[in-house]
Amino acid sequence: MRKTMGRKSGTKTTLFFLLISLISFLAFAPVFAPLPSFSSHYSLSPRHRHHHHRKVKPRSFEIDDDKFWKDGEFFRIIGGDLHYFRILPQYWEDRLVRVKALGLNTIQTYVPWNLHEPQPGKLVFEGIADLVSFLKLCHKLDILVMLRPGPYICGEWDLGGFPAWLLAIEPPLKLRSSDPAYLRLVDNWWGILLPKVAPFLYNNGGPIIMVQIENEFGSYGDDKAYLHHLVKLARGHLGDGIILYTTDGGSRENLEKGTIRGDAVFSTVDFTTGDDPWPIFKLQKEFNAPGKSPPLSSEFYTGWLTHWGEKNAKTGADFTASALEKILSQNGSAVLYMVHGGTNFGFYNGANTGVDESDYKPDITSYDYDAPISESGDVENAKFNALRRVIELHTAASLPSVPSDNGKMGYGPIQLQKTAFLFDLLDNINPADVVESENPLSMESVGQMFGFLLYVSEYTPKDDKSVLLIPKVHDRAQVFTLCHSEDNNRRPTHVGSIDRLSSKKLGLPNAKCASNISLFVLVENQGHVNYGPYIFDKKGILSSVFLDGSILHGWKMIPIPFHNLNEVPKINLIIEVAHSRFITVSTQRELKDKPGNVSEVPAFFTGHFFIENANQIHDTFISFSGWGKGIAVVNDFNIGRYWPSFGPQCNLYVPAPILRHGENVLVILELESPNPELVIHSVDHPDFTCGSSKSSVHQL
Repeated sequence: MRKTMGRKSGTKTTLFFLLISLISFLAFAPVFAPLPSFSSHYSLSPRHRHHHHRKVKPRSFEIDDDKFWKDGEFFRIIGGDLHYFRILPQYWEDRLVRVKALGLNTIQTYVPWNLHEPQPGKLVFEGIADLVSFLKLCHKLDILVMLRPGPYICGEWDLGGFPAWLLAIEPPLKLRSSDPAYLRLVDNWWGILLPKVAPFLYNNGGPIIMVQIENEFGSYGDDKAYLHHLVKLARGHLGDGIILYTTDGGSRENLEKGTIRGDAVFSTVDFTTGDDPWPIFKLQKEFNAPGKSPPLSSEFYTGWLTHWGEKNAKTGADFTASALEKILSQNGSAVLYMVHGGTNFGFYNGANTGVDESDYKPDITSYDYDAPISESGDVENAKFNALRRVIELHTAASLPSVPSDNGKMGYGPIQLQKTAFLFDLLDNINPADVVESENPLSMESVGQMFGFLLYVSEYTPKDDKSVLLIPKVHDRAQVFTLCHSEDNNRRPTHVGSIDRLSSKKLGLPNAKCASNISLFVLVENQGHVNYGPYIFDKKGILSSVFLDGSILHGWKMIPIPFHNLNEVPKINLIIEVAHSRFITVSTQRELKDKPGNVSEVPAFFTGHFFIENANQIHDTFISFSGWGKGIAVVNDFNIGRYWPSFGPQCNLYVPAPILRHGENVLVILELESPNPELVIHSVDHPDFTCGSSKSSVHQL
């Protein structure tokens, strides 16, 4: 009994001293020191542990030992570009779920300045521009984000994301440079944007792991002062805990010009799919601090862009998957550009140039990009399956199940009715919006950042044929004349068209007119150039106009108001036309084409189609086969440009959230040649076989 009591007494004494020792340790130990993870220190061999575990840090994303580390654990980025502004908000979650099913852990997205500030001081962060809600959704779905806030983004987006009103500022700004006037505007924009995203940085509990500085700057310039200014600005708003990064083409010249040496900014690379990635990743290391260069292709191209008049760009599924395997098999990271392309709704498509600025190539409305998740969200395709197989081999956790494709519906033929000629609606334009000048002004100078601007002047007729010369027009001009003395009820007569590539001269017909002849030049902005040395791409008539060798003076500039993604004009021609459903017999007679003028004058056409049951509302495509060129609006939403006569895109995508149970209204502005039967079809599939272009598979 005594021995037992002695053991108990000794135990109590031992516990007492242990308790005193523990209290003393806690009194002097750092309060927030993380406790060691027994599983991480004892379940792996030292070599394995060196590669995959570090000292545990709560909510941290870092670069060390040429690797990414998330919360102290080795991490590989398997990501993809997906742009919130090319997808209806109602479909954001649907597309992100499909991204996760592919096996991606990260998405990368641009932030287009022009979407969020379409006019100086007018800020838009609602609807398709609701970036905060998008980031919250990514966080909810446990998807990390690489944010690319520009201020220049490229991305086949109008003016590379710059607001077109920057082009109207005098003296002209030097975009993408250390020009103080330009930097003041960037400071103001980032001063609005970056505080909005700061709460969503990974260290603050959000999904954003990295923020990009500019975009492929090495392909454009070498203004290091500009890049350093952006870094300082970003650090001021976001702090020192976030990784800043640059993206540049994987050549020494591009990296020399576009990167910032040292460890302040992480340099990433992109390169042609199919190139051997590892020599390029070795070059990447030269432009990062020692130990700070995890191999990352921040734009791994799954497809390519398509311009009007080209073949639809496609790349092989197995070829693309094999190229990704070469990166992932050696612990490299990659971001698929694009994982899901979406749509250039409204007037926001970009454009490229060739050898000079007249070699102009606007992008089609679809931004499908031949990505593994199609424009309409389809994943039942060879490329998605091939890439998923590769990603699954290099992912420890099992991948989520793949959702089925969303249903599509063809609602059949839609009979259209001509409801107005464009020229008939000009009286509805607010006279205060009409600008007068001795010489033509650019579209941006009169506040028209997209769409159309009508230039009006007049001249005295001659017995002989007159010759009109417009040396510089961006991008496409349709020319009309009208003699008022002959018939006050007549509309302008189409004479011909001029564009950036064509001859700039146009013969005006002989006209016996007792009064001066009115000259109308309708100019379409087909999309600001978004890449290369010609991004200073003003639109409209950009030179003097010559008639028989003499300068024609005295011009009126009349803006034509239309919906864009983030703007609804005060006077909306589309709305007025859509509600002109009941047209009198006399009006119908007036709207009939006169002989010889059937396909020449821009006109609005309206049609209605019905969805009987709410469960029949599905994605659809509007087929414009047999029509000419124009824009289309469904239920007051601008679904984009059509141009089947040039191709390759025949059908425009209409997401189901645009549609409604009951009556749906389609309004189009046809610029050239309507289908004689005035019929358009709603079908259940895309089509890229129009014009002289055909789809073809190539290897970039």
